[in-house]
Amino acid sequence: MSSEIPIIDSHIHLYPESELETLAWCTPDSPLAKQHSLEEYKAAIASSPAPVKGFIFLETDRKVDLEAGAKDGSGWKYPLMEVEWVKRIALGQPRDGEGHSKDDAGLCAAYIPWAPLPSGAQAMEKYIDLVQEAAGDSWSKVRGFRYLLQDKPDKTCLTDDFIESLKLLGRKGLVFDVGVNQHDRGRIQLEETVEMIDRAHEGVPEDEKVKFILNHMCKPDLTVYNILTDTSYIAWRTAMFTLGKSPKTYMKLSGGFPEMTESMRQRSPEEIFEALSPWLSVVLAAFGPSRIMFASDWPVCTVGVGSDAWSKWQKLVERLCWMASLEDEDKKMIWGGTAVEAYGLKL
Repeated sequence: MSSEIPIIDSHIHLYPESELETLAWCTPDSPLAKQHSLEEYKAAIASSPAPVKGFIFLETDRKVDLEAGAKDGSGWKYPLMEVEWVKRIALGQPRDGEGHSKDDAGLCAAYIPWAPLPSGAQAMEKYIDLVQEAAGDSWSKVRGFRYLLQDKPDKTCLTDDFIESLKLLGRKGLVFDVGVNQHDRGRIQLEETVEMIDRAHEGVPEDEKVKFILNHMCKPDLTVYNILTDTSYIAWRTAMFTLGKSPKTYMKLSGGFPEMTESMRQRSPEEIFEALSPWLSVVLAAFGPSRIMFASDWPVCTVGVGSDAWSKWQKLVERLCWMASLEDEDKKMIWGGTAVEAYGLKL
């Protein structure tokens, strides 16, 4: 990889030890149940062959109460606490023991907080105002929002309130990060994603259509052996080409390790690439380099892989660029240009 092509890591998570109890998924036996700081992330990227120019922080699924939030805001306490935490990183205002310094502020290219999309546009307006207040001088780095769909009941994203919330984001020039999981939840998550995008864009002026950033290749089942007959692979492939038709839809090339077998995670980047090539080639064909962005999903990527997970995934994406014989301009898009365009980054 050319050292002249800088990297923007478009999907990482960070959280301090003091706020572990606010994370909805965090149990004592979780391998991620400890502080994951910017200091640790910098150690993970230290071996990168190209400079990591910045990262995009994604919300970490804090505990929420949608009903209380819509009523008086009290149920949004922990997501707003997360905004204040990321603000300290983005503005270089660390507290003791948080694992970042004043000099690290420039690394935070953008952040994507949680938002209560199921509660409707009125609640969203109120919540966005609170985020702006909590973000303070870092508000310009809030480029969109996420509401994880992968563990929510079917049709959550198809209610009128959810669709109106998406349209509101579009009017405000904010993106929506889409977290779905075909591996665990099946093709319905893909089908609903297609319908959600269609409805959110229906009748909306082009310049007000919300951008959708699909996380982790929509988490396909990467344990499939025979792709010619496997129905889950065929459904995923069909959905990728359908989703790729919308110019407002982007894909993060990330999140592969959790969907593989345990033994596959331990193999070399070259071996993993060969196993994943049927999926990677579809993503490249469906979205093209101008709508694909590199992302590590650190520290989730380390589970079952180890401290070299970031480097291993980077090498896999580098191999994809080489095998596809991409020109430098296309490589620049995958490694950072697409993230700049999709999120409207000002670096």
